[in-house]
Amino acid sequence: MRWHDERCSMTALGDAALLATARHDTGLDDFGDPSFRVGLDILTDALEGEAQLNDVGRMAYTGQILGYLQERLRIEDWHQRHPEIDAQVIEAPIFVTGLPRTGTTALSNLLAADPAARSLRFWESQRPTPPPEAATYHNDPRIVAADALLDGMKQAAPALAAMHDDTGRSPTEHQDLLGQHFRTLHFEGQAAIPSYVQWWLGCDMRPAYRHHQRVLKLLQWRCPPTRWNLKSPPDICHLDALTATYPDVRIVWTHRDPAKVLPSVCKLIAIIRSMCSDHVALHALGRHELALWSEAMRRGLAFRQQRGETAFADVFMDDLVARPIEAVAAVYARFGLPFTAEAEHGMRAWLAANPQHKHGAPHSTLEEFGLGLGEVRAAFREYTHHFDLRLEG
Repeated sequence: MRWHDERCSMTALGDAALLATARHDTGLDDFGDPSFRVGLDILTDALEGEAQLNDVGRMAYTGQILGYLQERLRIEDWHQRHPEIDAQVIEAPIFVTGLPRTGTTALSNLLAADPAARSLRFWESQRPTPPPEAATYHNDPRIVAADALLDGMKQAAPALAAMHDDTGRSPTEHQDLLGQHFRTLHFEGQAAIPSYVQWWLGCDMRPAYRHHQRVLKLLQWRCPPTRWNLKSPPDICHLDALTATYPDVRIVWTHRDPAKVLPSVCKLIAIIRSMCSDHVALHALGRHELALWSEAMRRGLAFRQQRGETAFADVFMDDLVARPIEAVAAVYARFGLPFTAEAEHGMRAWLAANPQHKHGAPHSTLEEFGLGLGEVRAAFREYTHHFDLRLEG
């Protein structure tokens, strides 16, 4: 989420105004691949017609969309002025995906503690231009701005810290890179926009992942290492497009009982939506997330059965909580990566500084979101049986 840019009207969610403002503010004109306009059009229509945004919500979406457009312009400008960037190679990246609230954040932090690997940090995801440089990577001024943004969100919604305690330096989901092409599920996190989600489920994600790759090339150009660890649960819905862009991708699929996942997912979304809208329908949210994530698991299983097991490693949340170092070491072994003493030391240091439930244990129930245990079990039966998941309760 980006906050509002005061130069852009709070009601300016129309494409033309946002595009014009981005051009004016950057002095640039080339947005690159024009297919981004399809998602932008559908998103802004959904925001105007369905989202029931309050003033804060309009400010947040306006700032976010404008920021993405500005970054598109700057990214294209860097590539045009430095064509050697395109020669960069993104080799065998790791993508962590699966159901949300399954330990993906903890796992991505552990992977990020390996000094031989590179993770996408929140600050560079928000503002990838100018591309970071190795000499200033750890004290880039954008880190302070990112910390301030996250602190503002936590002050507006104190319950957020217990569910997602990020800093500007934290590894983050790559939603911003896909968001710059206006093809990411994360837009629904701030407001209910079902028509956009339905379009996103059926859209061609290959152009968005190609843009994603262009950004990674830019980020690693002056700032190694180049072995990427990335994370985003919604990737599970579009593994065909992901692997079309990254044929040597290594996919870590995280697992947990869906009956524990869904209330936690809904709770997190409800907290964020409550900042952007005065109309958060909890039962409608529950039904939507049940349908969405059960479909995601069906898609993931179908792709895996077609593709085969070679590209996949599995991490079960129970194992990650009980034996985190062993769980990560098993992923390294699966993919033939060296699990060095430096990597283990960094991971143990992160675990010591970040115990589970550091800011309290959030509580939510299926019933709070209008869901029953039986229907959740039925919706995810193929998934839970395939992986022989331990079902809680």
